[in-house]
Amino acid sequence: MSIQSLSGASQLGHNTGVLSLQLDHHTIAAISISGSCLDVLGSLYLAYDLLGGQHGPLRLLTRAVTYSIVFGIGYGIGLGPFFGLASGVATGITVSIELNREARRLKPYSLPWEGVFAAIRGFGFGAGLYRIVGFEFAIAFATLNTIGQIFAYSRGMRPGMDYTASRRPRLTRRQFWATVARAVGFIVTALICSALVHRIDHPWSFALRVGLVTGIVTGVGQTVNPYIEYFADNLPERWLGVFGIGLILCGFTLQSLQYWLALLDVRVT
Repeated sequence: MSIQSLSGASQLGHNTGVLSLQLDHHTIAAISISGSCLDVLGSLYLAYDLLGGQHGPLRLLTRAVTYSIVFGIGYGIGLGPFFGLASGVATGITVSIELNREARRLKPYSLPWEGVFAAIRGFGFGAGLYRIVGFEFAIAFATLNTIGQIFAYSRGMRPGMDYTASRRPRLTRRQFWATVARAVGFIVTALICSALVHRIDHPWSFALRVGLVTGIVTGVGQTVNPYIEYFADNLPERWLGVFGIGLILCGFTLQSLQYWLALLDVRVT
């Protein structure tokens, strides 16, 4: 058998052994970055005593991590992993700051500060939509969304509305109608952006998708909010360490995905 024939057989075997996976390089990079962030957060939980114990920042960090995961997974399922990452982190951090203040029985932040929180969340939603609908649509959506949230704050609708910490999920009537108003507001915002800035192929279906995903995730978040708050304020020190180890393991899994794909000859498309 000639050397050329052996080369051809090797080439054929290599080609048939390569698997193809519908993931682009941006998604792989986002997954790896998420894994690195989880590693850092897990290390902070393991350093509980060094960060001041019960009176340190880990209670706020617990809220931020938990809410980011809850909102990130929900938004990611409905609108894609990149949207889930951007909007989940922005929502989780700002909501945790506001709820941490409610847990300390302090008055809500002033309207200018609430406007800052609204702008951060608006930027997160705009960044998440950027890859789906383009830059101009994302900027317009973020701007209108921020204005709408500031108006909602001025009417008393904020994350800490009807705050409680308990072992049972709960959704009050005011929280329910605030969730409905939020969903409708997102639908209207998406339609306005589609008409004035960027005409997408199916504006109504896209607007309904954005509004329903936002409304459902917000409603679920409001329902489990009491348990998360109880969890953040009453988690034993040992469980903080266990939680930290879990975050590190999850981070390692996400961070090593790119290497497993290369090792298994999985082609990313």
